[in-house]
Amino acid sequence: MDYKNTLLMPKTDFEMRGKLTTKEPKFLERWNEADMYERVVKMNEGKEDFIFHDGPPYANGNMHIGHMLNKIIKDTIVRQKTMEGYHTPYIPGWDTHGLPIENAIQKLGVDRKSMPIAEFRKKCYEYALTQVKKQMEQCVRVGTFADYKHPYLTLMKEFEAQQINVFAKMALDGLIYKGLKPVYWSPSSESALAEAEVEYHDVKAPTIYVRFKVKDGKGLLSEDNTYFVIWTTTPWTIPADQAICLNPNFTYAVVKSEKGNLIVLEELIDQLWDIFGLKEKEVIQRFSGKEAEYITCVHPLYPDRESLVICGDHVTTESGTGCVHTASGFGEDDFNICRKYHIPVYVNVDEHGRMMEDCGEWLAGQYVDDANKTVTNRLDEQGDLLNLTWITHSYPHDWRTKKPIIFRATDQWFCSIDKIRDKLLNEIDKVHWVNEWGHIRIYNMIKDRGDWCISRQRTWGVPIPIFYCEDGTPVMEKAVFDHISELFRQYGSNVWFERDEKDLLPEGYTNEHSPNGIFKKEKDIMDVWFDSGSSHTGVLIERGYRYPADLYFEGSDQYRGWFNSSLIIGTAVHGQAPYKEVLSHGFVLDGKGNKMSKSLGNTVDPIKVVNQYGADILRLWATTCDYQSDVRISDEIMKGVSDSYRKIRNTVRFMLGNLNGFSEDDLVDVNELEAVDKYMLVELNKVMEGHRKYMDAYDFPQANQLVLNFLTNNMSSFYMDFTKDILYCNEENDPRRRKVQTVLYYSAKTIMKLMSPVLVFTTEEMHDHFYCDKQKAESIFLEPAPELLDITDGEAIAEKFNKFMNLRSDVMKALEELRNNKEIKSNMEAKVVLSLKDDYKDLLDLEDQFNTLFITAKVELTDNHEGLTEYESAYVKAEKFDGDQCPRCWNRFDHGTLNSDGLCPRCSAAVKKITVK
Repeated sequence: MDYKNTLLMPKTDFEMRGKLTTKEPKFLERWNEADMYERVVKMNEGKEDFIFHDGPPYANGNMHIGHMLNKIIKDTIVRQKTMEGYHTPYIPGWDTHGLPIENAIQKLGVDRKSMPIAEFRKKCYEYALTQVKKQMEQCVRVGTFADYKHPYLTLMKEFEAQQINVFAKMALDGLIYKGLKPVYWSPSSESALAEAEVEYHDVKAPTIYVRFKVKDGKGLLSEDNTYFVIWTTTPWTIPADQAICLNPNFTYAVVKSEKGNLIVLEELIDQLWDIFGLKEKEVIQRFSGKEAEYITCVHPLYPDRESLVICGDHVTTESGTGCVHTASGFGEDDFNICRKYHIPVYVNVDEHGRMMEDCGEWLAGQYVDDANKTVTNRLDEQGDLLNLTWITHSYPHDWRTKKPIIFRATDQWFCSIDKIRDKLLNEIDKVHWVNEWGHIRIYNMIKDRGDWCISRQRTWGVPIPIFYCEDGTPVMEKAVFDHISELFRQYGSNVWFERDEKDLLPEGYTNEHSPNGIFKKEKDIMDVWFDSGSSHTGVLIERGYRYPADLYFEGSDQYRGWFNSSLIIGTAVHGQAPYKEVLSHGFVLDGKGNKMSKSLGNTVDPIKVVNQYGADILRLWATTCDYQSDVRISDEIMKGVSDSYRKIRNTVRFMLGNLNGFSEDDLVDVNELEAVDKYMLVELNKVMEGHRKYMDAYDFPQANQLVLNFLTNNMSSFYMDFTKDILYCNEENDPRRRKVQTVLYYSAKTIMKLMSPVLVFTTEEMHDHFYCDKQKAESIFLEPAPELLDITDGEAIAEKFNKFMNLRSDVMKALEELRNNKEIKSNMEAKVVLSLKDDYKDLLDLEDQFNTLFITAKVELTDNHEGLTEYESAYVKAEKFDGDQCPRCWNRFDHGTLNSDGLCPRCSAAVKKITVK
């Protein structure tokens, strides 16, 4: 007789294969039609808020794999906090101003200079919206829940209005000022840059040593054939030289040589003479830097100009000659020391990076890179060049154009850091920095940061809301700022470029500095970091949410970017940091650990990954890797993640299949379960507790591993292994079978919910195929969080079964030896003889279950160790069992045990019931 039809085999429509790429879009459509995000948020209305503020990605191009790591982690946090019962509204944002959009528009054939600024800005606006739409669709595809119907964009009228309010508060508090200072200047962008917009790359650069002839030695030095020697890596700045700076405390020497009497730092003489290739070397005079103060030299390129010898503590012995070439317009140290000596700021390079007319016909019009060669050649021809060497060193570049920048003094608007530095450092110490090194990084950045240059000489951005009076005085009045803010709220910032000054100022406005009523508006726009850095006000406060936010989360580069600018503005305007907690992630590298770049051809398109594997696989990768450091992605890595996914899916599938026909009415009280069943639920409780702990610490890899270990080790390798016999072969309503199903019920329901923040599509599908509950919610995301099960003797059971698992491990070793010797094919053919050690004697009350738990034919207990192998927990002997096999359950029994129908008593009774039915 074929007994297959008499078995209660697993039955479920939940497929073994995920088919994610086919199923996921259908879930997205379903959630959208059901307004699922809105319903999930509404579910916790009135409960405690968790305010997680989204850092805005830039709206240009497709989302890259780093963006998707970011978005998936954010979504996991939002869903987890929602599951924990927090009201967690999540407003996605986009950074929509700035140069990349200007460049993208011009690449499409738009000539910025041939049309009114307002018209060009409208094209930028329209382009930004198309980019937001595209990126939003990509975020939705990976299963993120957010208020996509009401996102925040930095180009929105209300956002821009709040940005003006922020600027106004800082200006009126004396934190905003205009000044002439050297700033990072990008000739390729024709604009000043902030520190956060600068990145460093190695470049090959000329380094030159140049002699400056002493003009007036002030009685200390001879003017005859005596020269100070300077060193620079930027020959193009030599035409702007105004001074030579010495350290007042260092000792300098006049050294006689075939190139004249050269002045350098005494301790560097030997090293420098080797570089210069000079043979004659006689020290004829020594003096301190302070003694040489106010000596003058002749500029080697312009004999009618002087270079003043000055003193500064920034001069070191690390490189050069100890005599520092100083040009006030092209370096911060240069600027500061020249100001001390009342040397006026001098700039001879224009906004395009070209040398200006007062450099002379031989140099004017050349770009700085070309000027390096021209200047060097000129100095060589004159005999003033002592050495030219090429070195590779780290040099600042424009992060957008990837081209070198220069330091250049220009009139710019600044945010004063000095005035609030102590407050900022104090606020940093109050924040919980999840990445501990992040605390140190941002603290040191703020401690050492200069004033923030917030003006940009661009078109597409929020204008700096300043009017100048006839005498050049800037108007900084609350009534004027409020009026501009209201105009922006009503019309958007484009109104600044559409209207004349008189139509932008409050009606009837007058100012004593403009007796004729003539005003001129500022042309510069604000740094885009000011846009995103004020988003806490433009979003949280604008929309009625709590300030500060509970959490900010972005890439590790944002300690000098968004975390930094948000901290400065939030503290300046609201008196405290805009976040209570900060978390960051690393960069995504290729499988070999290389940085991704288009030139290397190793970039990974996240949507291609989704189309190949499914979004849930990408989500599992993002939450399984150590995302707080740099992470890797490759086909090989994704295949490994897919294997983990299959283990989760197939284990839950087994549970769902064996819950066929089971309902919550069939549940057995947890305290009436068998000890091994209770043990499984005790372990499930531990998973719930550990999962919550890890998730709250944002340690998603550990949380995922906890679930995977439970499914793989506790459930699949142990519990499911021996309970198959009970589930398949016992009668449908058999009490033992119902107890096992009770364990599967709680396990399936719990694991589905715990994994729902990560495997959003798969857990929804699991929930669809979970038919045990009469009042099941429409979606897994509308289900309450799983609660710990009240198991009265849980600790004792856990302790007991931890010992049992040690015993089981020893028994499995003995059985494995039997299989390796090909004496048995499966453990069901084996008999085990056991002698428990004293520490394990309390397991004797499980004696009747040993053969079931070990999945063996028989287990005999003995006090005699003879012939048994010693293990940690017991003395064990495994041998082939001699008995009869039941053809239905395949278990083996002592001869004479099977009934006349050839079945074991259990199977015989089960088959008779089925026959009667």
